Amino acid sequence: MKSSLSGLTTDSKTRCAWSASDSLYVNYHDVEWGRPSYDDRHLFEMLVLESMQSGLSWITILRKRDTFRAAFKNFEIEPVARFNEKKIEQLLANPGIIRNRAKIVAAIENAKAATRVLKKTGSLATFLWETVDGAPRQNDWKSGDEIPAETEESKALAKRLKEHGFKFLGPTTCYAFMQAVGMVNDHLVHCFRYSELRVRSER
Repeated sequence: MKSSLSGLTTDSKTRCAWSASDSLYVNYHDVEWGRPSYDDRHLFEMLVLESMQSGLSWITILRKRDTFRAAFKNFEIEPVARFNEKKIEQLLANPGIIRNRAKIVAAIENAKAATRVLKKTGSLATFLWETVDGAPRQNDWKSGDEIPAETEESKALAKRLKEHGFKFLGPTTCYAFMQAVGMVNDHLVHCFRYSELRVRSER
C-alpha cells in the first residue's frame, strides 16, 4: 500500500487520503462511506458507532464492528431498547467492544429514542434525512483540510436529536455520521468514489 498522502493503493485507484492506511479503511471507503443509506437498522448502527468513536480513532471501531454487531443484536432498534442493567454489565465485561458505561447507556437510550421516532414518523431514515431535505449535499473539496468538523446542518441535526432524547451525538459526531451515511458527499473531487456517488445522487 502506497503513502496515505497520495491516497493510492496497489490497484492504482485514487482515493481520499485517509483511507489508504489500512485495508479495513480501504474497503469501508470504497463500499460504504458516503453511500446514501435509507435503512433504519444501518442508520441506527452508524449513530451508535459514531457515538462510540468519540475520542477514539475510527479504525478502532471498524476492528471491533463485528463484535459490536453481535453484542448489540445486529443493531436492531427494538431489542437494544430493551437492554437492562444486567445486559449493561455483560457489555461492560465484553473486551470486543468499547467498555464505556456512559456510551453503552447512551446507545440504549438512543435505541429508545429511535423507537419513539419510529412510532411517530414510521421511519428513522425520514427523520434523519429531513436534515438535508432528503437529498445528499454535494461538496467539492480538493483537500481534506477544507472539510469542516461540523456545519450548520450538523448542528441542527444534533439539536433535533437531543430534543428527541438522543445522547452523545453533538454537532461534530453528527457531521461524521452525515458523511458516513451519504447525507453529504465528502469524498475529495479526485477520489474515484466522488464521481460515482455524485452521478448516482443526481439520477
